[in-house]
Amino acid sequence: MNLNRTKILATVGPSCDTIEKLQSLSDRGVSCFRINMSHGTQEDKRSYIQTLKKVKTISGDRPALLADLAGPKIRVNAISEDIQVVQGEKIIITNENINTEKTIPISGGFLFGNIHTGAKVLINDGRVQLNIINKASDGTLECEVTIGGTIQSRKGVNFPGIELDIPSLTAQDKKDIDLALDEGVDWIALSFVRSAIDADVIRKYLSERNAKIPVMAKIEKWEAVKDLTHIIKKFDAVMVARGDLGVEIPLEKVPAIQKDVIQKAKHHGKPVVIATQILESMVESPVPTRAEVSDIANAILDGADGLLVTGETAAGKNPEAVIDVLKTVVEETENTISFEIYDYEPRQERFSTAHAISHAACKVSKEISANCLVTMTHSGSTARMISRYRPEAKIIALTPKKDCFRQLNIVWGVTPVLIDPYDNADQIQGIATKVLSEKGLIAPNDRFVVTGGVPVGVSGTTNYLSVIKTS
Repeated sequence: MNLNRTKILATVGPSCDTIEKLQSLSDRGVSCFRINMSHGTQEDKRSYIQTLKKVKTISGDRPALLADLAGPKIRVNAISEDIQVVQGEKIIITNENINTEKTIPISGGFLFGNIHTGAKVLINDGRVQLNIINKASDGTLECEVTIGGTIQSRKGVNFPGIELDIPSLTAQDKKDIDLALDEGVDWIALSFVRSAIDADVIRKYLSERNAKIPVMAKIEKWEAVKDLTHIIKKFDAVMVARGDLGVEIPLEKVPAIQKDVIQKAKHHGKPVVIATQILESMVESPVPTRAEVSDIANAILDGADGLLVTGETAAGKNPEAVIDVLKTVVEETENTISFEIYDYEPRQERFSTAHAISHAACKVSKEISANCLVTMTHSGSTARMISRYRPEAKIIALTPKKDCFRQLNIVWGVTPVLIDPYDNADQIQGIATKVLSEKGLIAPNDRFVVTGGVPVGVSGTTNYLSVIKTS
């Protein structure tokens, strides 16, 4: 049983696309697999998901699956040959039908809006940079090259400081959502979120399909940083996608923003995942750099719920070694955490009954030095409420719902366990004691805390707290 508090998420790809490889990664500690919907055909994506559904966890179910939507990524269109640009040269960036020698054609379907002071155009992660001279039209910018280089087909284009009139969900995203819903994935990640309004857009689309699935906002746009608190409140979770974020804003600002996202997400009880270049050197190397290990440790100490490796497992030479390193660093760093820094002070002025029970459960577990804090849950909300306080006690979420079990696999400190359905509150003590005993988590005369809801099986009715002593 994996009792690590910080969860490991891994991206599936050519380097780990067999059931044997994926099972090995799961056995090594991966609790959630990401399917990058930006790549491959619909058949490719469906094949990945169906293969992942054959992976088995120790609880007998499969790991969580995260469908990461491509989003409205703007790229250089297909060009017949690479374009070389030099500093001081004037070029045109356009999604309109303009064809001159120094015109860079880019993805369509959007308009340029207001241009703020200091706005730039960055191509291929900023390897080529342009200043804006003039907005010739809503689809065309006249620019001057400040950092020259080679412009190639399909390279990404970023517009920090330029407001874009662009849809939150593309036609491809909608196809990918439909595929993800058909295949029963557990989480959806929305790319290039710009404001909290984007949550309403995707939830409307999901509602039209009568689908209830949690949505994770990827923080990778300069606009998202400005609307961070509202985004965290509206979405079910957030991801710090450091790749595009480090292009959209100055690199030196990324660490502080990452810490801010983690702090705000914890405050609002929302899971937060850190992604991109977690162990980038291990795409080629069998060992990480010291800087990567320090980066991982700091994210853990700051309180990130999960760490997501991308190319390291999808296309790297050493996917299993990557997970081994990540798990080792997680374990070693978590052993250094002093839980005395968590005082379990209320995170809001007014409590619902469920929040009050969750808050009290953490305080009680600390006062009696309980090793385990058990929550009986059907929706996972109580487990997430408890997790936000970062208790030292192990959070064991017992649920008869497979979707709840899988969704909790990315939440800090929560070890979900599948149980048989139950219909009576009198069964709670016996079920909890039996599971903890079978998992080797309690010994005779131990005390543990249990929360649940009466009536049983109704989501959002947590109103029960008990301290149980084993015989």
